[in-house]
Parts: sequence; structure tokens; C-alpha cells
Amino acid sequence: MLDHYLIWAVVFLCLAFDYINGFHDTANAIATSVSTRALEPRKAIMLTAVLNFLGAMASTGVAKTIGGDIVMSANLINSAVICAALIGAITWNLATWWWGIPSSSSHALIGGIIGAVGISVGFDALNEQGILKIFLSLVLSPMIAMLGGFIIMKLLVIIFGRFSPITLNDHFRRMQIFSATLMAFSHGSNDAQKAMGIITLALLSGGYIDTLDVPMWVKISCALAMAFGTAAGGWRIITTMGTKIFKLETINGFAADLNSAITIFTATFLHMPVSTTHVVSGSLLGVGSAKRVKAVNWGVARSMVMAWFVTIPLSGLVAAMAYVIGNFLFG
Repeated sequence: MLDHYLIWAVVFLCLAFDYINGFHDTANAIATSVSTRALEPRKAIMLTAVLNFLGAMASTGVAKTIGGDIVMSANLINSAVICAALIGAITWNLATWWWGIPSSSSHALIGGIIGAVGISVGFDALNEQGILKIFLSLVLSPMIAMLGGFIIMKLLVIIFGRFSPITLNDHFRRMQIFSATLMAFSHGSNDAQKAMGIITLALLSGGYIDTLDVPMWVKISCALAMAFGTAAGGWRIITTMGTKIFKLETINGFAADLNSAITIFTATFLHMPVSTTHVVSGSLLGVGSAKRVKAVNWGVARSMVMAWFVTIPLSGLVAAMAYVIGNFLFG
């Protein structure tokens, strides 16, 4: 009976994670368009919520990677372990949201799983090759995004540099709505699948399903949770992403959003999870560097990078503590 309740606890925590991920990462899709006034904040958030939902329904390849590549076998873990992992990820997400730090929900989730599995059944149960593949995807994606943002911004300057700043701002304000739309859809297509993968892994480990195929009700639930979370907004991180890295103009916002969407779409096509926060941050740093290296507030960039490095161990530590406490109380 307890296992049955734990399965539903996993579902609830996954949906909570997706909801928090939605308002935590809203900034990824709309910070640039809001800061350049291409979109009104409320309209931007609602547009992003709808497109996050549609993106989340698009595919399940990333979900299968998350569900199948982190642990050696679903039989080695149970719902209690997964609950602890989610508590670690959610706690870290809420803390970084409160402080306005654009941290990675993906890193928090991976860290939570590693910590919970390691303390419960041992690190031998972890799929080292799968985790390495996921980790490389998470680490390399912001670097690729930074290079792509630099290149796209340089190309835009070469093509449109002869126009006046006023003309460029008016033209790219409309273009930025298009790029923000792509960014929002790509965010849903990658991020919502992570919770789908965890729920599917829990259902498989509990014997409720026979294969690692995501049930339709799981897809719809996670997509809705992400959309509702996005609709709630994440103003603290929007401020950091949209105004504190460098002063954005509409052409810069368009370049950053377009490059981020391309990077995330590519990762989703390859069934690889990436951190949309990292990708957008990398794009902004690349675009800002193309404009002028000194225009970038590298102090903010350093604080974000520091948060990236500590996310996995700290969320893992919280998850391990959650498992120990839960096992003491209910084990």
C-alpha cells in the first residue's frame, strides 16, 4: 500500500518540479523580449505558457534518455529514492529562484538523482556512461550557444550594420516576437520531458508499465504543469537575464533567442537534455561579446557559472538528506 502512495507522491513531486521549472525558467523565453519592450510582460508570459505546452507535447526522446540512462536498471531503485531526488531538485530550484539566480533545473534534477541513488543503493547503481553523456550535453551546450550567439550577432552586424539604430530597433522588435516564440516552444520540447522521464521511470520500477514508453496522461500532465508554472512568471530571474548581463537592444535579443532556440531544438532532436538556462545565458554572453566584450557584465556571468558548478553537489546533498530522513521516519 505504501508503494502505491509513493508512486503518486512521485507524480505529484514531478508535476511540482515542472510547475516550478516553468516559473523558474520563464525568463529563458521572454527576458530579452520584455527588456527590449518587444512584448508586454503579461502577453509575453501567456504566449510562452501556451507554446511551452505545445512544445512539451512534441516528442518524448529526451524523457527516455532521462528515464533510461541515469540508473543501470529501474529494478535497482524505488519510488522513495525518486521522491528524495525530486525533493533535492525542487529545494534547490526554489532557493535559486528566491535569490534571483538563473540556475539550472536540469542540473538540479541530475544532482538530486545522483544523491538519492548514491545514499540508498550505492553509486554502483548509477549508469556512469549515461550520466557522462548527459553531463557532457549539459556542459557543452552553453559553450556551443556562446559561440553560436557570437557568430549570429556578427553576421547580423555585417548584413544590417549600414542601417540606423532606430530602423534596426523597429525592424527587430517585430522579429523578436518570432524568435521568442521559437524559444518558448523549444523550451517546452526539452524541459518538460525531464519530469516525464522520471514519472515513467517510477512507473516502470513499480511494475505499473512494462516498457520505458511515456503514457499519454503523463505527457499531458507534465505539459500542463509546465504551462501553468510559466503563466505564474519568474520576475526575479527575468530581471537578471534581461538587464544585468548587458544592455540589450532588439537586434541583440533576436540573435540570442534565435540561437538559443536552434541549440535547444538540435539537442531535443538528438534526444539530449540541456539546460535552457545555460543555453540562454551562453547565447547572451556570446551576443554581448560580439557587440563589445566590455559591454558584458562578467561579474554576473561569474556568479551564474559558480551556481552552475555547485548545483549538482548541493541538490544531491539535499536529496541524500531527504532520503535518510524519510527512511528514518517511514522505513
